Amino acid sequence: VQLQASGGGLVQAGESLKLSCVASRSLLPVAAMAWSRQAPGKQRELVARWLSGGSAIYAGPFKGRFTISGDDAKSAVYLQMNSLKSEDTAVYYCSINTHSRDYWGQGTQVTVSS
Repeated sequence: VQLQASGGGLVQAGESLKLSCVASRSLLPVAAMAWSRQAPGKQRELVARWLSGGSAIYAGPFKGRFTISGDDAKSAVYLQMNSLKSEDTAVYYCSINTHSRDYWGQGTQVTVSS
């Protein structure tokens, strides 16, 4: 199974991007889906998690600017990022957790210029 992440790119500060991540096949039943990111020289950090059933959990700094959504039936997860800042520059990774294992995408680069 592969998770294909897309939607990254180069934007100006203040602009928006929407990341998408879709599994190559159904991973039902899905327990949770998430986005994490890793900035240069830093550890990977959780951005947001989407729980099966429709609830979202955000790491503190991202609540209000970022919105995660998921489609369990499509085994897909999305991240809408608004008011981007230069410090949001990172590689963004998606992950899907079933009840038996985690799957990770290859990452998509987001670069925000100030």
